[in-house]
This record gives sequence, structure tokens and C-alpha cells, in this order.
Amino acid sequence: MGSPVRVLAEATPATRDRYVDLLRVASLAAVVLGHWLMAAVTPDGVGNLLAVVPALQPLTWLLQVMPVFFFVGGFAHALSYRSLLRKRPEGSTDSVYAAFLRARLQRLLRPTMVFVLVWGAAALLIQLLGGGGGLTGVTLRLVTQPLWFIGIYLAMVAFTPPLLRLHERYGWGAFAGLAGAAAAVDVLRFAAGVPYVEFLNFAFVWLAVHQLGFLRADGRLGVGPALSALRRPALLAGGGLVAAVALVAFGPYPLSMVGMPGEKVSNMAPPTLALLCHGLWLVGAVELLRAPAARLLARPRAWRTVVAANGVAMTAFLWHLTAMLGVYGAMLALDVPLPEPATAAWWAQTPLRLAVAAALTAVLVAAFRTFERPAAPATPPATATASGTGSAPLAALGATLCLLGVLGLSMVGFAGLLEGRTALLIAVPVSAPAAVAATLCGWLLVERAGRGALRGGSQRP
Repeated sequence: MGSPVRVLAEATPATRDRYVDLLRVASLAAVVLGHWLMAAVTPDGVGNLLAVVPALQPLTWLLQVMPVFFFVGGFAHALSYRSLLRKRPEGSTDSVYAAFLRARLQRLLRPTMVFVLVWGAAALLIQLLGGGGGLTGVTLRLVTQPLWFIGIYLAMVAFTPPLLRLHERYGWGAFAGLAGAAAAVDVLRFAAGVPYVEFLNFAFVWLAVHQLGFLRADGRLGVGPALSALRRPALLAGGGLVAAVALVAFGPYPLSMVGMPGEKVSNMAPPTLALLCHGLWLVGAVELLRAPAARLLARPRAWRTVVAANGVAMTAFLWHLTAMLGVYGAMLALDVPLPEPATAAWWAQTPLRLAVAAALTAVLVAAFRTFERPAAPATPPATATASGTGSAPLAALGATLCLLGVLGLSMVGFAGLLEGRTALLIAVPVSAPAAVAATLCGWLLVERAGRGALRGGSQRP
């Protein structure tokens, strides 16, 4: 018998779109590398290299690849939900929705909750012992920040069924509606000065990108002969890039596609129309690379590498900041000099820092990878009973609690646990313990709804 990765790779169906798996891994890897490169750590705290050297901000047009991950998510969610619909029992789709949420959230939340509980316990112990100052305090605040991405992704999973129905009815029109709503929000924000309206673009911008994944699942980003198949991705990439450049050059949008300290306007938080156009050009660009990438992934060794990386990608994403800040903490503890960011000495030290951070991430992945193992497939029962009814509202409530809990934790962090530190989430103060409790309760509700829906059809009345 071969290794599990080899067995899984060799069992891959010929119909599987391997390029999507590569995009998922590559997008998360780019985010990790970007975080490692942009961290400007000094004994006084953690800054952003892009603020120190503004000339590097155009790099964010390559390294800000979260739109690609959300695009891939739309593709995968469409296939997964449709597969469950084909196997659904007669009658209500409640069991399908609950089973879909349970399956998608298990893979996402199992490694996330382990990360949260480990860091929560460590933070409490550190602060009980009187620590939490300096780089330690910064670490306790920063390590949860990437969880915003998981919160947005949870929302995409929860909204997949209604948005997929819109897509099936209107196609490109559904995407255009979301993109138009994002543009309208920015007009109200910048031209009319309407307060708080900008936060709607957390939904409109990211769900528009997610909608592009639905279009890809239906083959509507590139179909027909080779040349015509390239036409639509080329138009998407070219149009998106021109629009993004124009918005940055002549509009109120900053150059950086990630948030910068002290900026009055960020393209990321909340997302802007400029970031949506940036996402369009990225999606078009990766689609143009689809054919050569498919040829590469037909090679067994290349495909095994992607399979292995996909099995630990979320765990690596969750723990990569821990590894990076651990490297800097060790350097300070050992009195290793920390050069001023962007100096020649700083750049000379960068390859070694990255190599050690990668090694430490690998150690953390080895310790926690078991929690990323896929759950058993969630398949609605072949027959239905009334016990499956009502599972969808319960699952939706659970997903909402998970979403609010994860987003709240990304904002408040673990610093100041004993002082009751809070952050505002939709005008409501939230603490780290409350955020963790909301996420756990939400996950339990989704689990209960999903399992109840599956059991509901075990016997025919």
C-alpha cells in the first residue's frame, strides 16, 4: 500500500477540476508569504513594510489574492450543493441545506476551533502569570486577525443556496446586480457621505466574486474553441485591471489593495469597488493560465504535491502568524539584532527569517493537521420524514452565530482577557470569551441540524 496522499491522488476521478485545487493552495500560500514579507517587527512593536516603503504597495496587486480563494469557493460550493440536491429526498430541501452547512463548516471550523482554544488557554495563562506586554501582547492581539477571512467565507457558505438560485435564473445578471450594488454603496459613501453604508460592501463585493465561481462551475467564463474560450477571461482580466487602475488614479481609492495603518480609506476594510475590479482582473488572469496548469497537474508528482498541500492548507494558514511572531520573539529573547525594516541588513536577514518561519509552521502543521481531516460525506437520506423539517432555520442560526463569533474574535484578539477588553462588532461590544462561546454554540447548532436532517430519513413512516 502507498502513502495516504498517493492513494488519494491516484483515486482522483478524471472529471475533477484539478486546477481549482491548485488555486486554493496557491492563494493561501500567497497570503502567508505576503504576511511574512510585510511584517516590520521592531522591539517597539509590529508595523507594515508597505507603510515604511510605499513604493512596494503595487506588490499588493499580485499578493492580495483573497478574491481568488473566494472565487474558488463559489465553484466548489455550487458543485457540492448541487450534488446534495440530486440526492435529496422528496419534499423539503431543509435536510439538504443543513447537511450542506454541516459538511462545509466541519472542514473549516474544526481546525479553527482548535486554534482558538489553544491560543485562548495560552493567553489566559500568560496574563495570569503577569505577562502580556511587549511583543507578547502584540502577538495576542494579532494572531486572530486572519480569522476575518474565515468569517466572510462562512457567510458565503450560508448564502450559497439563494445566490445559486439567482445565478441559475439570471446568470451574469446576478453577478452584475451584486457588482452594481457595490458601486452604489461607494457612490453613497464617497459622493453622498451616507454614514455606515460602506459596511454593506463586506457582502456585495465578496459575494460578487463568489458569484464568479458559480459562472465557472457552469462553464460560462470560457467555453467553446480554444481562442474563443480565452476571450472572456481576457476581457475580464483586461477590463478589471483598467477599471481598477482608473479608480485608483482618479477616484478616492488608495493604491494598496490591503489595509494600511493610518489611511482614511482602505480598499479592504470595508471592501471597495476598486478591490472588486482588482478581483475581476485576478480571476481573469488565473483563468487564462488554466490550460497550461492543467497539463502540469496531469503529472502524478505535481498532483500529489497539490493533494498533500490541500490537506493542510487551512491549518498552515491558521498558524502561520504564530510561527512568524515566534521567530521574532526568539530573536528578541536571544538578543539577535533586529535591523530597521527595509534596510540592507533587514533584507539580507529576510531569507533566513522566512526559512525558519516555514520550518516552524511545518512543525505546527504536523501537530494540528489531524483536525483538518475531511468529515464523512454528508448525504441526505434516500427517504424523508418530518423530523428533517425545520433543520434549515436551526442550521442558519448556527451559521450566523459562527459568523459573528469568528468576526468578533478577529477584531478583539486575546489581549486584555483579564481586563475585559472588547471591540465593536456592528455597534455591539464583543469580548473574546463571548466570541468563542458564540462560535462554539453556533457550530453545535449546525452539527445538530445536520445530523438531525440525516437521521430524519432513516426510516419511511
